[in-house]
Amino acid sequence: MSVRPPQSFRHSQEDRNGLNVLEYELMSERADSLGRHGLKVEAALAALKAWTGERQSAQEREKLLNDASDAVWAFFIQREICGMRNNRDAIQRYGIPNEVIARLGAIRK
Repeated sequence: MSVRPPQSFRHSQEDRNGLNVLEYELMSERADSLGRHGLKVEAALAALKAWTGERQSAQEREKLLNDASDAVWAFFIQREICGMRNNRDAIQRYGIPNEVIARLGAIRK
């Protein structure tokens, strides 16, 4: 019969072997990357929102939509890596338009 050590002993063993230090560094990198992706989403959505039909062409708007959908797609992937599976709060917080969401993951020619 095998016996598992109590949880209070297990934490002290993880501290000694450096696992907590590594996990802390990985979590820090994930959070930093998530923040950078969030800034890219904000910039791409701001550029899309600044588009005006009088000064810019429809092709430019198409490019802005594609750039925004790529930034949002990468942001959602990074959120999943961080353990956040539900993107509804991010869609609401960033005000991501439906036309951007419709293009997520699309492969362009």
